[in-house]
Order: sequence, then C-alpha cells, then structure tokens
Amino acid sequence: MTDTFLALDEPPAYGVVNPDGASPYVLLCEHASPRIPRGLDNLGLADADRMRHIGWDIGAQALALGLSAALDAPLFVAQYSRLVVDCNRPLGNPSMMPEVSETTEVPGNRNLDEAARQARLDALFRPYHAAIARRLDARQVAGLPTLVVGVHSFTPVYKGQSRPWHAGILYDGAQAFGQSIIAELALDPALTIAANEPYRIDVDDYTVPIHGDARGLPAVLLEVRHDLIGSHSGVREWTRRLSAALRAAEGHASAGHISGQAVQ
Repeated sequence: MTDTFLALDEPPAYGVVNPDGASPYVLLCEHASPRIPRGLDNLGLADADRMRHIGWDIGAQALALGLSAALDAPLFVAQYSRLVVDCNRPLGNPSMMPEVSETTEVPGNRNLDEAARQARLDALFRPYHAAIARRLDARQVAGLPTLVVGVHSFTPVYKGQSRPWHAGILYDGAQAFGQSIIAELALDPALTIAANEPYRIDVDDYTVPIHGDARGLPAVLLEVRHDLIGSHSGVREWTRRLSAALRAAEGHASAGHISGQAVQ
C-alpha cells in the first residue's frame, strides 16, 4: 500500500532546501503544510478547517525558508498536514493521527486499523526522519558543528485561553543554548519571550529528543505566535530578529561537541 499512498503527481513526503549550507544550524519544519493526500478525501474535513492551525503551523514554513536563506542553513520540510501524521510525535503516540484536534473532530482518523497507520508512517513519517538522520550522520562523520532547530508557530488563543507571549523557545537538554536565544530576543523590551511556553519538551515530542538530545546535539524548537508571521512583512521581521538571535547564540552552545549516537 505504501507505494501507492501518494499519487504520482503529489509532492513527496519531504523537501530539502539548501542541503549543503555552511551554517552549523540544521532547520526542521514538521508542521509546514496543510496538504492532505487526495486519497484520504481531506480526512472528512472542510477546507476551512484544514487551513486552520489544526492542520498546520501557519507561517512556520515561510519563516523557516527565511531563516534558511539568512543563515545559509539546511532545511528539511515535511510536506503533509500533521493531521495525517504528526512528524513531531514519537511512534505510538495517540496524537500522531488525532481523532480530535483542539475541539474539531477529524472523521478520517477515526478507528484507523494498524495497516492504515503503518501506511501513513511508511509514506510520510519515516522518509522525513530518515533523511534528517542521514544528514546528521554525515555531519557527525565529517566532524561538523551542528545545532538542531525546529521552526513552529502557535495560536494566539487556545481553547479560549489567551497566550501573551510573542515567542517561546522550547528545550530540554540544551538549556544554555535555549536561554541564550531567549536572552538575545529579550533585548527588545517590546517583546514577551518565554522558556518552554506555550509547550514544553516531553514524551510527546520527537525532534528535540531524537535528533538533538539523543545525539548530544544542542536542539531547540522556536515557537512564534502565528498572527505575528501571518504576512510577508511579519515573516521578514521575525526572520531578521531570529536569525540575529541564532547567530549570537552559537557561541553559547557546545556546537563542536557531538557525543550522541547516530539515530537510524
């Protein structure tokens, strides 16, 4: 079933931008697109729901592309909606293919059998993460300093609760790295920047624990409120702001030290 999951004219599971960029940063964007394979009939959702934040991180791909260009950094982009399979969730996590996202039911995810789940993983999740692992393995072999950064956005209001932050920096093992980015962004007194808000890295995450911490690589997720990057001007502003903060933070991360094991 895997070889026919995507039609011949549909994009592959992932895209790579600037794979040989000179930056120590490797950028990942797991929730870049609201696209759903045609064979899944929009998962039973209206287009308006698919285009809401439940289907993708609004503005994240544009921001990631801006950062890739500004930093000369490789970027790996997942090209299908997190409602089909969430590429920032570990295997077996129930939110990988949610039956309800926020308060919206996802009919096409109800009562999925194991074969249907494996087809999505084989077609979309595994190719994306295998490509990232190959690139990180190659950098490790070459002794290149590497910092892993996931690019995300979040909603201004979640289940009726207002979120006051302009951006959050999420980290687990890379505390010095994460705090240095926060310190750089907080130099602008007009911004409200937080550590591990509106989420925190835990057992529900994949990118930071697997591609970063498990390899001994400094790793963070950038979370920018999506109303701030919902326009080209907003993306340009946050690209400038974040690229400057990331450049300044390089010296605070143990970028030259790669101690973890390659993850297959």
